[in-house]
Amino acid sequence: MSLPTVVFLDRATIPTQIELPSLPFEHHWQEYDFTSPELVVERAHQAEVIITNKVVLDKDILSQLTNLKLVAVSATGFNNVDIDYCRQHGIAVTNVQGYATQSVPEHVVAMMFALKRNLKGYHNDIAAGEWQRNKQFCFFTHPISDTAGSTLGVIGSGALGQATAALAKALGMQVIFSERKGASECRQGHLPFEQVLEQADVLTLHCPLNDETRHLIGRQELATMKPTSIVINTGRGGLVDEEALVDALKEGVIRGAGVDVFTDEPADESNSLIANMHLPNLLLTPHVAWGSDSSIQSLANILMDNIAAFIEGREQNRVV
Repeated sequence: MSLPTVVFLDRATIPTQIELPSLPFEHHWQEYDFTSPELVVERAHQAEVIITNKVVLDKDILSQLTNLKLVAVSATGFNNVDIDYCRQHGIAVTNVQGYATQSVPEHVVAMMFALKRNLKGYHNDIAAGEWQRNKQFCFFTHPISDTAGSTLGVIGSGALGQATAALAKALGMQVIFSERKGASECRQGHLPFEQVLEQADVLTLHCPLNDETRHLIGRQELATMKPTSIVINTGRGGLVDEEALVDALKEGVIRGAGVDVFTDEPADESNSLIANMHLPNLLLTPHVAWGSDSSIQSLANILMDNIAAFIEGREQNRVV
C-alpha cells in the first residue's frame, strides 16, 4: 500500500516561527509557500490530502484531483472550497475552529479603545504640529468617549462573538446580540437586527460570509446607527459595503471604523478603504486579528490533528 501524499498549498500563511506538529502516520509531505491557480493541479494531482488556507479549490480544479480524499482548511472560513462538489464526490472537508477566541476579541477591544479615544487622530495632530500651535499642556481636536457603560452590539453569536462579549462585559459594557437580518422571530438572548443597530455604540461582526450576509452592513444600516457609533469588522470583508462605510465616515454618519478584513485580499489602492486610510477615524489592519502566536500555534495543532483523525477514521471538525 502506497503512502498517502499530503500537500500544503500555502504554507507561508502560517508564520515560520510556528511549528507544525508531525503527523502520526507515514506519508509523503510536500509544501509550497504560495500556489497560484494555474499550479494547483500540477502540485496536488497525486495528493490524498490537501491543506489550504486561501487557495481556491473550485469544481474545475477538484475534478482533476482524482486521488483527493480530504481537504484540510487551515482556517475557519471555507468559502474557497466548492463544498457541494466535495459532498457529491465523497471528499471530506475539515476546518479549524475555536483557535482564536483570545486573539480576535483582544484585537476588537484594541480597535475599540483606539477609535473611542481617537488615538490615531491625536497621534496625527501631534505629528502635524497642532500641540505646538495650541500652546497649552493638552488640546482637544477629537472627541474622547469611555468604553465602560457603552453598548456593544454583536453580530454572530458563535465562539468568537461570545468570547468578545465576555471581554466587553469585563470592561463594564452592556452587550446585546443581534438576530439574523430579516428573521421573523428572535432566539433567546437576541434582539432584532435593526434594534441592535440603533442601540449599539460599538458594532462588532463575527458572522460567516455567504449570499445572505454579503453587504450585511450597507448605507441603510449605517444610517440607522448613532452618529457616535463605531463599526469593527474582524469577520469577513464582504460583510460590509466598503464604499458605503467610507462615505459614512466622511459624512459623519458614524464616528469611526476598525477594519481587519477586506473584500479582496491583499487589498490595494483600488479598494476604497485603502484609498482613504488617511482618515483619522479609520483604523486598518491586514487580516491579523486572529494572528497572535498562541492562536496560530493552536490552529496548527488542530489542523494536523484533523488530518490524523481522518486517517484514523474519526470525524473531527468536519464540514463535509
